Amino acid sequence: MSRDGEPVRRSSRSRRAADAPAPAENGNSTRGPAREAGDRRVGSVGEASPLELLRSVLPDLTGAKLQVAEVILRAPAVVGRSSITWLAGEARTSAATITRLSTALGFDGFPELRAALAREHGRDVQAGWEKDIGSAISPDDPADKVLSTLAANQFSAARNAMASVDLEAMAEVADRIVSARRVQLFGEWGDAPPAQELYLRLFRIGIPVWFDDGAYFSQVGASLLTPGDVALVVSRSGDSAIAMKFLEVAQAHGALTVVITGNPQSPLATEADVPLNTGTGVGGSWTDYFAGRSSDTLVGALLWALVVQRVPDRVYDRMNRGDAPGHGSRSGAIFDNPMH
Repeated sequence: MSRDGEPVRRSSRSRRAADAPAPAENGNSTRGPAREAGDRRVGSVGEASPLELLRSVLPDLTGAKLQVAEVILRAPAVVGRSSITWLAGEARTSAATITRLSTALGFDGFPELRAALAREHGRDVQAGWEKDIGSAISPDDPADKVLSTLAANQFSAARNAMASVDLEAMAEVADRIVSARRVQLFGEWGDAPPAQELYLRLFRIGIPVWFDDGAYFSQVGASLLTPGDVALVVSRSGDSAIAMKFLEVAQAHGALTVVITGNPQSPLATEADVPLNTGTGVGGSWTDYFAGRSSDTLVGALLWALVVQRVPDRVYDRMNRGDAPGHGSRSGAIFDNPMH
């Protein structure tokens, strides 16, 4: 039995020899016999996870040691940068108990356990950061470096779009939008902003356009299309079951189907009558996504500008039209600001 009145765990995962002497009550650990050559050393490539070691012995812990283990598992990052005194206070126990638990796990003492927790947290943070944000920006980068990195990604996306976009196809889509009785746009989540921007611009110059971002509304909207109308999807990945259904319904009603995407080999690009490649792939991180979104917005802006070129008189009329005063109607003042 241990001095806490708990059974001593003889785990095969522990790096402390089963017959090693117990540590002194003052908190100083006593090294057992030399570790075998195959043992996992703290700080080595094959280092065992301190949290996994804790979880493996948790069912056998009771009393004060269990309280210490629960605090560590609840807040490993905090423990990894805190003192043994702080941990003892949180677990309502003594520093000696923390030392005994550390050595039972195979560490020389709490400082070594704390260092292992800090390293593991750092690896988890780095892995999570790179998976979500990417490696182009690090957590410690100054603001000017972050700005220059994002700007460089935008410039790269613009160059990719200029080299990849099919201008003849863009012109065809612009012609069809101008003559359409109804233009139906679809985009969801991160694909919605460039689709909404295109919708607002087309609506402002009097194009009969609607925007949908959900399964039910998009299918209803697509069912209202007729031959000569246009159904346009913005999809960064080109892989969306809802968008695919939207295109299928639109095609069944005779509309021209268009997709703006960064993946010309995607299911949506294959299904659409006119795929418009933005030149920037999907990528696996936010910085890649940001660059792709910039190219989507550029292609959408180009399409709107081509439509405007085809109806300059309509634009002029709507910018200058107004109702006679005194009739209680809204005037054309809303068109005075080109930002609308």
